[in-house]
Amino acid sequence: MPRPEALLALVAAPALLALTLVISGPWRLTDAPLPPSLMQELERREMDLSRLAASARASAFSSPPLGRAVTSEALGCAELSGVTGVRLVGSGITKLVLRAALPLSGGEVALKSVHTTGGDVSRCVQRYGHPRGCYRLAAYKLLKEMVFLQSLEHPGIIKLQGQCYNPSFDPEMKVVTILELGTPLEMIQLLQTPWEERFKVCLDLVELLHYLANSPLGSVALLDFQPRQFVMVNGLLKVTDMDDVSTEELPCKGDEDCTLEFPTKTFSLKCTAHGKCEGINEKRNLFNAYRYFFTYLLPHTAPFVLQPILKEILNATGDLRYGANETLRAFQKVLHLYKAGLYLQKKSSHLKEYIALKGFHTTGVEDYKCWPSYSHLGCMLSVHSAEEAATICNAHPQCQHFIITLQTTWTGRPLALFQSNLTDLIPGGDNMVYVKPSATSWASL
Repeated sequence: MPRPEALLALVAAPALLALTLVISGPWRLTDAPLPPSLMQELERREMDLSRLAASARASAFSSPPLGRAVTSEALGCAELSGVTGVRLVGSGITKLVLRAALPLSGGEVALKSVHTTGGDVSRCVQRYGHPRGCYRLAAYKLLKEMVFLQSLEHPGIIKLQGQCYNPSFDPEMKVVTILELGTPLEMIQLLQTPWEERFKVCLDLVELLHYLANSPLGSVALLDFQPRQFVMVNGLLKVTDMDDVSTEELPCKGDEDCTLEFPTKTFSLKCTAHGKCEGINEKRNLFNAYRYFFTYLLPHTAPFVLQPILKEILNATGDLRYGANETLRAFQKVLHLYKAGLYLQKKSSHLKEYIALKGFHTTGVEDYKCWPSYSHLGCMLSVHSAEEAATICNAHPQCQHFIITLQTTWTGRPLALFQSNLTDLIPGGDNMVYVKPSATSWASL
């Protein structure tokens, strides 16, 4: 674990960078004075950043997070000067995101910088006529995100690998954050994956929201909660945009001040004795998870016995009856039932109808397909046991045999390959193949 001094230096770095932006180099705007209203906006952003950095320092003292990278390991401007293969990933109203390969390791990273022709800077320039001041205003969003990424440590939050401030770089690259590279979340593609994979995405999200509800900085709300704010990194869902977040619960004088509004639903919350809307950040995150993720990914093609539990999760999060703790417990219950095979309905055994042969593998040629399959060449499904695979094979008219492969899913369940053509089987290997006695030519194997 890093020493407290190292952690303090780490969380203080964005605040120091903010100070540098204000007093040094290209930020000394000698060409024209700042308009008073723009100066006021810059001062407000700087004060917000200072408060956030102070809160981060306090949380580092009280509960230093485990697993934080030490400052000396962070990437900086030296690594950026030699990157190759730079390509655009995406752009928004404030930020530009590029991917690039590092000069020594060759590993790819994501680079975030101010989008100088984006909506934020363009509107600011139209209003104030001061490009450099407007760039500085937009850069505070990058700095705010740095503080959050350095202060919050969770597998579901994108990792900050470094940062750079270099006035000699091109305008869009003066201030850069270096992040681990992820793959954009494609909901249409995700809807076509097996239920087990869709459930994992939802479980990853619930674990993240549980952490944000109890983070070292307090309850954190993702104000711009959209699927496009998430990426996949090595099969794990991660939030990648942390600039538009809040650690402040909505202040109130009475319950009438605590209204949480969505396009299709409005909730009335309680005003606490401390003058804050009770749990509003946590509830905002949960309802957004319900409407953007759970509704589409949880129920479809789920095991029949699990569907009532999943329906209750949908209803409870859609009505905000569940908080983050209750939602996580419900997901963990579903995971336990699924991994233990307790969702399987008790029926007569079909496996005894099959002939078991060990030591075969398949040629991998295309066979009959089923949906949703783990292989685009044929029908490959996750099963709890050979017994479940036999039940599935009996339900497929084309199926003449199935192989319990050595591949497993994230839950540890084996993948079974269902096939119609026995000639695709080749002696060798450790796979177990189960053949229907009615299958022609099985005796020749």
